[in-house]
Amino acid sequence: MKETQQDLTRKQKEYWKKNTRLISILLVIWALVSLVAAIILAKPLSSIQFFGVPLAFWFAQQGSIIIFLILIFYYAKRMDKLDKEYDVQEVILTEESTSKDKGVST
Repeated sequence: MKETQQDLTRKQKEYWKKNTRLISILLVIWALVSLVAAIILAKPLSSIQFFGVPLAFWFAQQGSIIIFLILIFYYAKRMDKLDKEYDVQEVILTEESTSKDKGVST
């Protein structure tokens, strides 16, 4: 059964809505770690030692970067799943697959 243009547009809007929602959630998490833990709560967290440094300093220097990297990997994994769900996953071309497409045998 062939999908109509209207069905494609609806699917594209759903896909984009889920994508932007995921990005928004991940940005809020990063902002909470980066801003709230490192800046707003700096005084109370400074009394807690973590690996020999104040916890607020650790969040500002290390924690936000580590959380950011974790969020990047989570986003990539979640988007792969979403791409497969909406059948828009990336195709990796190799020499073998391009040769078969051209009718050339290796």
